[in-house]
Amino acid sequence: MLGIEEVPDPVPGPDEVLVDIVSTALNRADLLQRMGGYPDPRGVANLEIPGLEFSGIVRAVGSRVTLWRPGDAVMAIEAGGAHAELICTHERQLMPVPATVDVRDAAAIPEVFLTAWDALVVQGGLTSGRWALVHAGASGVGTAAIQIARAIGARIAVTCSAGKMAACRELGADLVLERSPADWLSGLQTVVPNGVDVVLDVVGGEEVDRNLRAVRTKGTIVQVGLMGGASTPVNVGLLLSKRATWIGTTLRARPIEEKVAITRRFAAEILPLFDAGVLRPVIDRRYAFDDIRSAHEAMGANVNTGKILIDVAPTA
Repeated sequence: MLGIEEVPDPVPGPDEVLVDIVSTALNRADLLQRMGGYPDPRGVANLEIPGLEFSGIVRAVGSRVTLWRPGDAVMAIEAGGAHAELICTHERQLMPVPATVDVRDAAAIPEVFLTAWDALVVQGGLTSGRWALVHAGASGVGTAAIQIARAIGARIAVTCSAGKMAACRELGADLVLERSPADWLSGLQTVVPNGVDVVLDVVGGEEVDRNLRAVRTKGTIVQVGLMGGASTPVNVGLLLSKRATWIGTTLRARPIEEKVAITRRFAAEILPLFDAGVLRPVIDRRYAFDDIRSAHEAMGANVNTGKILIDVAPTA
């Protein structure tokens, strides 16, 4: 069930920051959590609050916090709890809102840009001149991946539904392929006959086997989602013959030390690209907090290109 209710205000620990949330965003994990398929890994008793990312204004800081002070505009990923008015987060998980991005729009950045960059660059090893393949190119992760690939000088092919192909081209994708019912693999192999260097897959299901045929010898497949299903026949012989690497990864379940490390690196290497005008959040639509049910319906219908935001409070 999805509803809004009053709960006690969180209290920051010595290394935590209390943030007044201005905006949050909707992710597939939130829909799964609502349906009982992706419980909050924090295990907070009697408080099943979804929400993996937010932007807002610092209200108070813990006794050992040195990086932030009340009034700072910040954003972050969290394991849950961001669909609320207040949240406590470790100070080193927070990032400053880029100067060129309104705090209301900044909630569209943390989850998808961190996920895309971590999958393609950190784990996938994508570099200038190499090819990436990204499924669901019009999703939040997909639109971030297109921009990141372009920013580092890589080339990128994406799959998406027919109605979203133009949007992916406008963002800068080098090759846009209709995912279903078209034969995207043949189209990809015509342009990249030796295979792509990195595959970022949020779909799973029937795409898994095609990914193994699409990746080059010694290439990397990074599995970050299973929108198309978790179980499917796979030609493991291709994995062996291509000497490919297949990585399964999520941000949500990582321990705090890993989240802090990836956040700090992202803040140093990628955040400046927003102020430089190279990257930007892609926002499809936004809803008031008390209309969050409509946001869930929109994402469930797969109508969005980019992020769906939830406005929790006005800016200070």
